[in-house]
Amino acid sequence: MSTRFDTKIAVLLREDLESWQRLNVTAFLVSGLGTQVPEVIGEPYEDADQVPYLPMFRQPVLVFEGAKETLRAAHARALSRALPRAVFTGDLFATGHDEANRAAVRAVGTSDLDLVGLAVYGPRNAVDKVLKGARMHP
Repeated sequence: MSTRFDTKIAVLLREDLESWQRLNVTAFLVSGLGTQVPEVIGEPYEDADQVPYLPMFRQPVLVFEGAKETLRAAHARALSRALPRAVFTGDLFATGHDEANRAAVRAVGTSDLDLVGLAVYGPRNAVDKVLKGARMHP
C-alpha cells in the first residue's frame, strides 16, 4: 500500500560531488529536520525479540541533484517561502566538528554561500516549487 503525503522531505545535492560527499552531505542535512520539525519523526521501532531501535522519518526522503545555479535558486525560493531548511556548504568539508561547521557558515553572507547541499521540508507543492530545475538523483 502506497501512502501519499501532503508534505515532502527533499535533499538537493550539487551534481559535481563525489559519492562519499553525497552520502555525507545527505546525512548531515536531514539530521537537522527532526530537531526542529518533530512531526517528521515516526514512532520507535522494535523487532520480534523486543529489541528497541530509534525512530526514523515517517515518510521518504527524496534526493535530487542540480547545478550550482539550481541550488542557489532553490535556496532563495526556500527562504522566500520560509520553509524549514538546512544547508551544507563546501567549506564544511574542511572542518572537523560542529562548532567549526557553524562558524564556517556564519562567516559567509547568504548570497555568497558555496552551497553543495540543501534540505527542505514543507507542503508538497511548496517543496516542488523550491526544487524547480532539479532532477531526481540517479
